[in-house]
Amino acid sequence: MIPATMKRTTLSAILLLAAAMPAYAHVGIGTTSSFTSGFSHPLSGLDHMTVMIAVGLWAALKGGKAVLAWPLAFVGVMLAGGALGMAHVPVPLVEPGILASVVALGLLVALAVDLPVSAGVAIIGMFALFHGHAHGTEVPENAGGLEYMAGFAVATAALHAVGIAAGLGLGARFRSLARVAGGACAAAGVGLVFGVL
Repeated sequence: MIPATMKRTTLSAILLLAAAMPAYAHVGIGTTSSFTSGFSHPLSGLDHMTVMIAVGLWAALKGGKAVLAWPLAFVGVMLAGGALGMAHVPVPLVEPGILASVVALGLLVALAVDLPVSAGVAIIGMFALFHGHAHGTEVPENAGGLEYMAGFAVATAALHAVGIAAGLGLGARFRSLARVAGGACAAAGVGLVFGVL
């Protein structure tokens, strides 16, 4: 049975996402053919940073196997999505999916939603596919893109580690602070949806 607050929160998120205009925050931005540019890209956008840290925070809230499984799932599926983007395989709703990831992962942290590790892998993997595909499509046809994606993967894993380290370092105080951070992530996502941020 799904609690009423979860139903309302989910419905609100769906309505916000339905009203979303694409952010176009990814395609054609910056150099996409070196490790350095790949590494710096996740550090240059609010959507990237909030999602990557939120994955780490949510994993730390869950604990156990999720601490490794969820970040690894994100990085692995993101790389697969990047390969699809570089191969020009279309994936629908990439930009709305990226915006949805900011709001949804923020809400999952803010509400401290406790899901099985496999369900978390599925949710995180879906969002990672969108992020990876967006970045794979940025790679010019005359560049291999492997260095760029390697840099992007390393920076993504580092941001996940920041979220996990914050959770493990704060101990018992972490849950309330993580939930506040999750709320801030969701609010940032709403700001991105409506073009305020």
